[in-house]
Amino acid sequence: MQPIATIADLDAIYGDPVPAALAKVVDRITPIYRAWIGAARFVVLGTVGPDGTDTSPRGDDGAVVQVADDRTLLLPDWMGNNRIDSLRNIVADGRVSLMFMVPGSPNVVRVNGTAIVTADAAARARFDRDGKQPRTVIAITVAEAYFQCAKAVMRSGLWRSGDESAAVPSAGDFLAEVRAIADAGAYDAAYSEQAVPRMW
Repeated sequence: MQPIATIADLDAIYGDPVPAALAKVVDRITPIYRAWIGAARFVVLGTVGPDGTDTSPRGDDGAVVQVADDRTLLLPDWMGNNRIDSLRNIVADGRVSLMFMVPGSPNVVRVNGTAIVTADAAARARFDRDGKQPRTVIAITVAEAYFQCAKAVMRSGLWRSGDESAAVPSAGDFLAEVRAIADAGAYDAAYSEQAVPRMW
């Protein structure tokens, strides 16, 4: 395949952006964005570092981030697998992107900016859950925020009622393929019960 080598060549194919796509960008979390983000229980965190890029799903049973002010979002780092790829990237290169999703909504909200990772006691205490706190908090300084048009979600039928999960490999299948476990079925059957006490 022949790559497109210049921005000019790319622009020649696509032409000018739709004016509303540029006009919708804001440089802070406005009241309407605060309401939308406050309803989001799921976000994809994108980072970049010296070893490459990383995207990481983050979720909670309420708002996935706290809006500290109109320029600052706080994202707790709850228990995970300790790879900390995203955190390593942020420490090395603070550029981040966030993609918020709300089940049932065809729109997606995107936030770009810079971030730090902090173990500050006051920041961690903001997310206290019955004495459990995240080990660190990602503090994002907002550079721009905008909603993404609904076409991608509409095309994919992402929120339709059908459950397609039975047709795709399970976590156990992935681990068995690389011989990290011996029994995919046993792993999958036990996972939910084992994960519950380690959610926060």
